[in-house]
Amino acid sequence: MALPETMTAIEIAKPGAADVLKPVQRPVPKPGRGEVLIEVAAAGVNRPDIMQRLGHYPPPAGASDIPGLEVAGSVVAAGGDTKLERGANVTALVAGGGYAQYCVAPEPQCLPVPHGFSMAEAAALPETFFTVWHNLFERGALARGESVLIHGGSSGIGTCAIQLAREFGARQIFVTAGSDAKCQVCERLGASRAIDYKGEDFVAVVKAATGGRGVDVVLDMVAGDYLPRNLDVLATDGRLVLIAFLHGAKAEIDFGAVLRRRLTITGSALRPRPVAEKGAIADGLRSHVWPLLAAGKVKPVIDKIFPLADAAAAHRLMESSTHIGKIVLKI
Repeated sequence: MALPETMTAIEIAKPGAADVLKPVQRPVPKPGRGEVLIEVAAAGVNRPDIMQRLGHYPPPAGASDIPGLEVAGSVVAAGGDTKLERGANVTALVAGGGYAQYCVAPEPQCLPVPHGFSMAEAAALPETFFTVWHNLFERGALARGESVLIHGGSSGIGTCAIQLAREFGARQIFVTAGSDAKCQVCERLGASRAIDYKGEDFVAVVKAATGGRGVDVVLDMVAGDYLPRNLDVLATDGRLVLIAFLHGAKAEIDFGAVLRRRLTITGSALRPRPVAEKGAIADGLRSHVWPLLAAGKVKPVIDKIFPLADAAAAHRLMESSTHIGKIVLKI
């Protein structure tokens, strides 16, 4: 099948509000060695896309300037040294380029569309599932029988983390969310206790529920003024895993508490990491998580699906923080 020379993509015309996202015509990208070209059926919308649009999160060297970090679609071309066949339905983590009709992805970062999943559901997987698997289970080492606090429980990351913590045997799953409705969704997904952070102190609630012990792992996307409170809520030998800093990248903490209670502070960012490292995370997902998706035990929560041309409306919804779960663009 002959490929077109150009495609529709969403460009960030200049840093600014959502209306700087503009449909444009771009050349169809060509896959390099070890890469495949995907005809995109759907693309996920994520907070890093907002940050890129505002001018705060530029793409890594060599990555597309088109926003979009996750896609689902069909392989239509390959650049050599690849095993995926043309026509294979895949979902992929990418460093950019997702808001477009065609997108190049490194083959190691591609995973099969789970059985029974729509393309929109598949597009809602990579960014959140790569992030949660690596940070909560590989870096945070959450184990069966342990307890966890997940901030942003109603977000795409949070709804994924609740389900995976539940399936992998966490004993207590605490989450924070910003409304009673969001808290109810989190508890239906498997949270033991959802805490409305606008009216409750998550440290006090968790300490009371655990007899003063605290939790083994905290998954945090807030940072800033949450950091000392996160350390306070950890049990001895607890692990704090940072994946974003919505409240700022700096905080003052008591390192004496870190020493006395043998706490671990770690974190990671996906986008700038080498393909081999992302491929290793994909291998872990393929072995441990994709069977849960295929069995219907875990599924992304999707709030709304927008046409590609309405990318600006999708961004406005995300910035409103009224959504629950993922936002997806349909191409």
